[in-house]
Amino acid sequence: MAVALTLTSACTGEPASRGPALDPSDTTRSPAAVPQVSAAPLPSDAAPPATAPRPGPPAGVVVDYQLGGGYAPPAGIGGVVRDVTDTPAPGLWSGCYVNGFQTQPDARDTWLGQHPDLVLQDAAGDPVVDPGWPDELLLDTSTAAKRAAIAEVVGAQVTACAQRGFDAVELDNLDSWTRSDGRLTMDGALDLAARLVIVGHAAGLAVGQKNAPELGARGRDEAGFDFAVAEECRRYDECAAYTDVYGAAVIDVEYDVDAWTPACADPRQPVSTILRDVELRTPEDDGYVLRTC
Repeated sequence: MAVALTLTSACTGEPASRGPALDPSDTTRSPAAVPQVSAAPLPSDAAPPATAPRPGPPAGVVVDYQLGGGYAPPAGIGGVVRDVTDTPAPGLWSGCYVNGFQTQPDARDTWLGQHPDLVLQDAAGDPVVDPGWPDELLLDTSTAAKRAAIAEVVGAQVTACAQRGFDAVELDNLDSWTRSDGRLTMDGALDLAARLVIVGHAAGLAVGQKNAPELGARGRDEAGFDFAVAEECRRYDECAAYTDVYGAAVIDVEYDVDAWTPACADPRQPVSTILRDVELRTPEDDGYVLRTC
């Protein structure tokens, strides 16, 4: 049975997934609970069929990254990405953040209590954590049956994005297989991604690949992703890996001020490139940073 999990705003990454960590105890950053919804079950014994693509962010639009809490976008911003617990920015293209391949910090006990078999375990039977983000557990994408079951649970969050009025969803931690000590594979991640893309497309959402440039065109061609969200593609020299596949439908978020000036000067940089503070603060917070080229 699909269970909707209440998520807190968090952007996950590395060192290896390259996103900022937010304080899971800061409940002010989760303005509303996710509605109780269910995603349609998917077959457990085969990869899902491809579905028709959906339009990603409009060409030329610069997208702000507001996972630390929603605020009124400044002039020049034409789109916003917010957490699944938040609401879309009125009148703008709106993306929705869902942690697709790992557990959110406040959902750890729910997964272990209700779906312990879907959490990856080590040889001692202990949950495998993201070494960069130890409050997050890796989901077990090792079999088709487990991937189908995960897709039901996480798919409820994807459906919640549509019910809240978002235009798209980004699925974070697609690259969790790289942190699994060989227990998981790229193929398993792509299969789960394809199942979640089906849920997103059925709900009318475009679905975005988050990081994982090593996929090349497989994310688009096999999973069915419509656009990409990259973090620090300039800093890691990965921008072309996304734009070669998704063209203008790439959102890049940089956190390193030293990489910012050369990024804006580079015509190959995605049009939607912004500089944000690593904690993704709001304008009311000390240390808030948002720059556009």
